Amino acid sequence: RMKVVALVSGGKDSTFAMMKCVEHGHEVKAVANLRPPLKAGEEMDSFMYQTVGSAHVDKVAEAMGVPFFAREIQGVAIEQRLEYKRTEGDEVEDLYELLAE
Repeated sequence: RMKVVALVSGGKDSTFAMMKCVEHGHEVKAVANLRPPLKAGEEMDSFMYQTVGSAHVDKVAEAMGVPFFAREIQGVAIEQRLEYKRTEGDEVEDLYELLAE
């Protein structure tokens, strides 16, 4: 059994994955979301993250009674090979920064 942070986009797939996680005995301790910068609006072109629907993910955490953590996507898709290597300015690094908070 693991304690996990659910990365939730606001879409059905991340919600379903979170439900399966709980079904398999894991405990969701927090909900996290990477959202587009305010200047980008609700949707942005991201190689890694779905951004439509992210405006209401805090309500998911509230309904579950767990903390909510959010961060704006700062990076862009730089490293797109199968094996990721840490790359300054890549949008994957935003996930690392969010989890490090």
